Amino acid sequence: MVLGAPGSGLRPERREDPQPRAGEVRLRVRACGVCRTDLHVVDGDLAQRRSPIIPGHEIVGIVEATGADVTGIALGDRLGVPWLGETCGRCRYCRDGEENLCDAPGFTGWTRDGGYADRVVARADFCFPIPAGYSDTEAAPLLCAGLIGYRSWKKARETRPVQRLGLYGFGAAAHLLAQLAIAKGQEVYAFTRDGDADAQGLARKLGCVWAGASQAAPPEALDAAIIFAPAGPLAPVALRAVRKGGTVVCGGIHMSDIPAFPYEILWEERRLVSVANLTRQDAREYLPLAAEARVRPQVTTFPLSEANAALQALRQGAFAGAAVLVP
Repeated sequence: MVLGAPGSGLRPERREDPQPRAGEVRLRVRACGVCRTDLHVVDGDLAQRRSPIIPGHEIVGIVEATGADVTGIALGDRLGVPWLGETCGRCRYCRDGEENLCDAPGFTGWTRDGGYADRVVARADFCFPIPAGYSDTEAAPLLCAGLIGYRSWKKARETRPVQRLGLYGFGAAAHLLAQLAIAKGQEVYAFTRDGDADAQGLARKLGCVWAGASQAAPPEALDAAIIFAPAGPLAPVALRAVRKGGTVVCGGIHMSDIPAFPYEILWEERRLVSVANLTRQDAREYLPLAAEARVRPQVTTFPLSEANAALQALRQGAFAGAAVLVP
């Protein structure tokens, strides 16, 4: 499924199978998650970097061909492909171990063709083995929703311990992170769109101690909050909900403008920070940790041919949890 111009929707297209170059593998796609970042690419919220482009960056597939210089990967291996598709390895950020901030990165489904297809080529060193306990459709959302949630969670705990954690926007990322945080002994407070009974019900089912509308004040001051919804006005709301010294993390790659807010809600050493992309180390840490904590995505599946319908359902909030395309 191919995007020509942003806002035009995806169209089916038949192509020859892509051939892996040196250092690359070709996967037969078994599942590909539908991420809000895909919406930002398709709708033009993120400036188009390549046209046409095949979106999709939560890919689970089987290795069916390898290029030269690929080691440690065998035909038939099941691998995952995430958003970060390549880095330069030379800039100051790569040298300092901050490859998520690379000056010349490549992104699956934005600058490199992604997984809304039955075949995909990826850099071998940016692919990861999938824990055996996950089906293909369960594993797909872990590769971005899970990973960006994990990185946001690490950022939230960077300076102070977190016992009470708020999650704004209880979709794919939040419902995965909630399970991990609860397994690690944290109390999770879920904030949803006003009246979203399905998302609030899922939050309570997963063990959240409270679920309510995003504008509501939590019953207790939060130690940290993570905003997954791409809504800038939630930043001052979350700052008001955290205690002195608390942290608010903006977890998305795109967000509407943050409105002006009084300094008093940032004062007392509250922090407002963003998360950019992910690193390969995040994946190496998170995937085994998710399996150990028995994190289970709630998945709604769509055939690959119905990718536009899946994206529209995501726009409308028509399902709780995550959506996955199956070729």
